Amino acid sequence: MPKRGPLLKFIPAIDRYILRLVLLPMAAVFAIAATLLLLDKMRRLFDFVAVEGGPVGIVFKMLGALIPEYASLAIPLGLLLGILLAFRKLATTSELDVLRAVGLGYGRLLRVPYLITVVLMAVNVALVFYVQPISRYYYEQLEYDLRSGALGASIKVGEFTTLADRMALRIEQSEDEGRRLKGIFARVSDEKGQVLSISAREGNFLATSDSPDTIILRLTDGTIVQDSGGDKQTPRVLSFTRHDLPIDLPRVEEFRARGDAEREYILPELLSIGWSSNESEQKRDASQASFNFRLVEVVMMLLLPLLAVALAIPPKRSTSSLGVFVSIVMVVAYHKVNQYGEDIAALGRLDPILALWGPFVLFAALILWMYYRVAFVPGGQAIGALESWFAKLTKRLRKLVVRKRPAHELAAPE
Repeated sequence: MPKRGPLLKFIPAIDRYILRLVLLPMAAVFAIAATLLLLDKMRRLFDFVAVEGGPVGIVFKMLGALIPEYASLAIPLGLLLGILLAFRKLATTSELDVLRAVGLGYGRLLRVPYLITVVLMAVNVALVFYVQPISRYYYEQLEYDLRSGALGASIKVGEFTTLADRMALRIEQSEDEGRRLKGIFARVSDEKGQVLSISAREGNFLATSDSPDTIILRLTDGTIVQDSGGDKQTPRVLSFTRHDLPIDLPRVEEFRARGDAEREYILPELLSIGWSSNESEQKRDASQASFNFRLVEVVMMLLLPLLAVALAIPPKRSTSSLGVFVSIVMVVAYHKVNQYGEDIAALGRLDPILALWGPFVLFAALILWMYYRVAFVPGGQAIGALESWFAKLTKRLRKLVVRKRPAHELAAPE
């Protein structure tokens, strides 16, 4: 029998068992939810970067900046489903009946889930009040750099690009995320009217230490046609093995300061702006709405273990998984209601306390009633009516499927 660690030996066996049951599905749900959100955003970012002509690597930087935002959504969902699936396993295997028969009530069984909830609440507070605003600002900055024409994002393969109003550049092919360019054509003009037409087999960009506003396009195996602009002068043609072409970078305006939107403010800034008499009423309303939205999303996590238990216990002699579906619908719907309440409160049409804490009180009352039905009413079911309707619907669907099957499939084998 494997030896337990020095800390685990002080934890009761039932708590260690529940901990194992909760952690595995919770981690799996968190990973799946975060991955699905990132994959959906990744597809849009690839389309956006392709249109703007940017390097592929910036997509992963932008996705990295969105991880805190998606994690704040995936953590409550993972917590809820982790506890729900753990208690559902206890219920469907009759282990829950045995535990309750020996005197362990739901309050005792929820000790470990609530310890996990407190830890995840602390993580979520750090995310929504500190990490997420900074990462969101970084995401907006990356998007601005991509739109504004930073080099590597402004030169599109297969199209002519104008740089500094005196150079036209076209690249046929790009490899290694822009490090190796093939099929290069450049047309450069100066103030004296002289025009250089340059073609090269390949090239690459090099940074210069002298000036951050100038880079070098190093060309390999090409030709330069020099036209001085005179009618009688014949253009000069030169061949080269290597040629360095200086390029002046377009001037890009400095990105705005953080705080264009309320979601970019961290907690002290929200408190300072939302209750300051020196700010405009519109900005105060928006800051208070953002603060209450973030706070109510975190506080709701305290009720998720009770909701999980209420929806985890199926009717006797049933393995229905309707509670899993209902839990997801309820959490997503509550999040959307909060988003709508934040928008309304930010416009000043409704007080943030009423717009955000009103739905919280109603949702909390519903969860407490559901938990009471399961924990304290003998044979009580939180969604008993839904379970009964779902069972009848399932039977009808099965009958319809059987009727529509061909007769030779329904015949018994000889």
